[in-house]
Amino acid sequence: MAAETYHIPVMLSECIGSLDIKPNGIYVDLTMGGGGHTREILKHLGPEGHLYSLDQDPDAEANAPADERHTFVASNFRFVRGALRLRGVEQVDGILADLGVSSHHFDAKHRGFSFRGEAPLDMRMNTRAGRTAADIVNTYTNDALTRIFAEYGELDTTWKIANCIERARAEKPIETTAELVEAVKPCTPPKDEAKFLTKLFQALRIELNGEMEALKMALEQSLKLLKPEGRLVVMSYHSLEDRIVKNFMRSGNCEGKIEKDFFGRATTPFRLVTRKAIVPTAEELELNPRSRSAKLRVAEKIE
Repeated sequence: MAAETYHIPVMLSECIGSLDIKPNGIYVDLTMGGGGHTREILKHLGPEGHLYSLDQDPDAEANAPADERHTFVASNFRFVRGALRLRGVEQVDGILADLGVSSHHFDAKHRGFSFRGEAPLDMRMNTRAGRTAADIVNTYTNDALTRIFAEYGELDTTWKIANCIERARAEKPIETTAELVEAVKPCTPPKDEAKFLTKLFQALRIELNGEMEALKMALEQSLKLLKPEGRLVVMSYHSLEDRIVKNFMRSGNCEGKIEKDFFGRATTPFRLVTRKAIVPTAEELELNPRSRSAKLRVAEKIE
């Protein structure tokens, strides 16, 4: 898979500028994907600098640049600190995370991330993993399905959706994306079909890949990895991710709980570089409509 067709990097210049790259620094790209951000970071590094790029998707490894200043790590970013310590790295100057699903995942129909067309109901970010989205759809209880559609899809009347799935799978296991779309058709709003199915598929994908827990773990480890004045740059694509990122950058924890010192002054390990999220320009939206939901937040470690 050619890197340029794998994924169009979103807000590329904003991400690189926000990292405030030092030529001799050590940086981490938590989600290499097509390597767009990775290659741009390398352009700003000198001979003494180094970049570590992580990705759990075997398809991404083919996009790793052949550069002695670059190390590709085949791993979920939830294990970033351990992966770097194995390579003798305790602290870094900057961390970039481009969250969510790449264009490649949506366009590779056989991966089952898209509700358009028919494909196996897979949705695994790491194709080496065993469980698929079909396993969730066919084995989760009604209550469990109701929970994930409400929590991760932010859908209404999720019990109706769970009931539709339960009725359909009682007759035959739901094994493809088209079969799932057909199963939930009785509770799909005709005027908002695409939006409804996007949220439904999002909920299954997040649950299957443990995305919220992985994000929390990666953020917590980033705080320990960053040097003082090191930058944390995170781009999210839906409110669930953005809420966690915003809380973490403001308070140093994913719950957003502000700690106070003896004198009642708020304490936080970060300085917000961006008070509000950066969003794509009109020009970028025209060139890449898939960037429309992106939000970029930046923080600098204080100590």
